[in-house]
Amino acid sequence: MLVRVACIGAGFIAARHLGNLSAMEGVELVGVADPANGRAAEYASRYGGRPYEDWRAMLEIERPDAVYLCVPPYVHGDIEDTLIAARIPFFVEKPLATDAALPERLAERIDATGLLTSVGYHWRYLDTIERASALVAACRPRLALGYWLDFVPSPPWWIRRCYSGGQVVDQTTHIYDLARYLLGEPTLVYSAACGDGLTRYPGCDIDSVCATTLQFETGALGVITSTCLVHYPHRIGLWLYAQDLIVACCEHSLRIETPAGEEVHEPQADPYLLEDRAFIRAVQTGDRGSIRVPYAEALRTHRLIMRVLEATRQGRPLALTRDGRAS
Repeated sequence: MLVRVACIGAGFIAARHLGNLSAMEGVELVGVADPANGRAAEYASRYGGRPYEDWRAMLEIERPDAVYLCVPPYVHGDIEDTLIAARIPFFVEKPLATDAALPERLAERIDATGLLTSVGYHWRYLDTIERASALVAACRPRLALGYWLDFVPSPPWWIRRCYSGGQVVDQTTHIYDLARYLLGEPTLVYSAACGDGLTRYPGCDIDSVCATTLQFETGALGVITSTCLVHYPHRIGLWLYAQDLIVACCEHSLRIETPAGEEVHEPQADPYLLEDRAFIRAVQTGDRGSIRVPYAEALRTHRLIMRVLEATRQGRPLALTRDGRAS
């Protein structure tokens, strides 16, 4: 079955997906939409399809079988509503939104229609994370230390909370999702943040630092920290500690330390390619088994992120139910 795919958004992450899709058998790229039409034209020329400034016009003219949403966090809402109403399967990059209410409403509509979806938590497709998951199942870590210690990205909207949601929402969400995947659901969250230090960015209102403590249903504890104060990706990943075992999960490596020595493993496949193949295969066959993060699963991580922000605002620990809702 030939799948006609359109893409909304022509930024960095769209290029990762479009490069994969353009080389994939059974896929035809029919359009790329972005208000900055020069970028849409560039990507359409490079990967295929026609450029559009207006995503609504693209959907009406091209009538794609599936759509990729690679848009900034503040753009979500109308696009998903339109795709759900038209019953068009979609792949959406994280985060789902900057607020708590919108993804809840969209998830209800997706569930009611049974629409096929996938969300871009690509770390879950790493073969190294599969290896880490097997180790965790056997050894039950009691401590997790997570980090996203990085610099301020270039898009000017990123430093505004109403547009990006802040670093925890837009970046560290990968670490929270990985912690959920490997350790289970958190039952308690406490968080504190600092807004000082980003003096080179006039108009900035996001937190420069955030530190969160989690207690998981297994009893394990986690501490996840974020900062965008440094000038390079200093440390990004999740470190797990069990008896006589340290498992360091990073995007480009897995480090396993025991009293017998150390092993380092690198991913053998591109996780972006694997998540793209899984989504396209599901569109072609209807078999959703290879999709590791449908919208409903991504919503659980988004709920956790929203509780982190709420715990920061309230300045006290907050309890969570198993599906990530307020307890």
